[in-house]
Amino acid sequence: MPKRERKIPIQIYLNEDEDYILTQKQKVSGMKSKSSFLRHLILYGYVYDIDYSELCEYNAALGKIGNNLNQIAKRINATGSVYEADVKEVKELMKKVWHTQKSMLSRQLLIKQ
Repeated sequence: MPKRERKIPIQIYLNEDEDYILTQKQKVSGMKSKSSFLRHLILYGYVYDIDYSELCEYNAALGKIGNNLNQIAKRINATGSVYEADVKEVKELMKKVWHTQKSMLSRQLLIKQ
């Protein structure tokens, strides 16, 4: 028999509707068991699901921008001169970064309210 970290059992009684609601909330939370779901509720008072898809898209966009900046830096280092087109491209890339950040921050404010 495996050694348990949690040794105190708690038993509760639910009707069918309450059990259905608990099961649905546990599934939506992404937690594997009702026990872990209830434990989280007891410790933190709430359980919520966070969608990180926008953050993943943002990181991918930043990666592409960083790659473009590295290519420009290599070209500058190889030639020893700065081209007007490179300066324009860097400015455009920075506008994209700021626009994306503003967009994400404005969505965060809507989520928190």
